[in-house]
Amino acid sequence: VVTREDVEESLKGKWQYVKEKEQLLEDLRSQIEETGQRLSVKQSERDYWLEYKNVGSKTQANKIMNLEKDIREVKGDLRRATEYYRNALKAVKEENDRLVERHMKLSKEQAPENAVRYLDKSSCREIEENEWLKEEVKMYQKEVSDLKASIQLLEEENIDLVTKLIDSRYQNLRV
Repeated sequence: VVTREDVEESLKGKWQYVKEKEQLLEDLRSQIEETGQRLSVKQSERDYWLEYKNVGSKTQANKIMNLEKDIREVKGDLRRATEYYRNALKAVKEENDRLVERHMKLSKEQAPENAVRYLDKSSCREIEENEWLKEEVKMYQKEVSDLKASIQLLEEENIDLVTKLIDSRYQNLRV
């Protein structure tokens, strides 16, 4: 029998998890913004070198081409990172919504069990002997295992996201 405190504790855990995911997403957004700022710095640098080139400097032409290449790479990285983070955000939101919905459904299904506690002893005995309740318990156990599997997948996905983020930062540092 699951108590109200268990349900509340579980809900608090889920909400904490959602808040952590939202914080991660905010961090990712700030990183995208930083990359955009770096892009604008590189573009202004490119504009300066293009003006210098037009004045007649041939010695800096090679640097200008390298900077243009860097700008293209940064733009490509920004585009890929933006797309990746957009997809990651969408996937995390969908997963969070699905987990919250599943948890709410489980809570609604447990409400009749909580109501049974206030019945007299003979009614409780009849309900306990009912085979239907045994099948409900099996269903709840299956849902718990599903939630554990979902949590496992989310943890693996988080690890993948962090790894890709570190790789992307490493590539940006090399650039």
